[in-house]
Amino acid sequence: MLAVIGPGTGLGVAGVIQTQQGWLALPGEGGHASLAPADDFESALLAHVRGTHAHVSAERLLSGIGLPVLHGAVAAVLGCAAPVLTSERIVELGLTEADVACSRTVDVFCALLGGFAGSVALTLGARGGVYIGGGIVPRLGERFFASAFRERFEAKGRLRPYLQDIPTALITDTLAALGGAALAIEQHRG
Repeated sequence: MLAVIGPGTGLGVAGVIQTQQGWLALPGEGGHASLAPADDFESALLAHVRGTHAHVSAERLLSGIGLPVLHGAVAAVLGCAAPVLTSERIVELGLTEADVACSRTVDVFCALLGGFAGSVALTLGARGGVYIGGGIVPRLGERFFASAFRERFEAKGRLRPYLQDIPTALITDTLAALGGAALAIEQHRG
């Protein structure tokens, strides 16, 4: 079993299993699962977001539509003013470290994504690996690989050894999901 997580416009989550007929995707709505904080700062972020959204799903913060919400929460918890920015601008300023709130947003995004990906791996039993795609993470480049993603992926208490053995990989083709969808449509027609 493999898992695929795609933070892009939304937050796609699927399992992939090999069958006698080939690979089979098991779609779901995993992006709408509740997001769990791992420290006091993240707890404060989620509390801030709950002020306007009763349910803080992973997609609420870990997607293109969620990144501005996460940025606003980071700025509020840090106590700094932050203009409303697009996801693209948040990533751009965060990577150059030109803006403290944007930089922290990128770091928190990676950490939260790691914790969420570890939960997906446990839920699906994705021993074959967790693949991260979508349009956001490939744009983070080396910042993603230097982030807390993998540490948070494994930070599941007594199940750390189980998760340490599960590989994580980044899908760098930001259009891979569209190619996969086109192939699935073609196979369905044929």
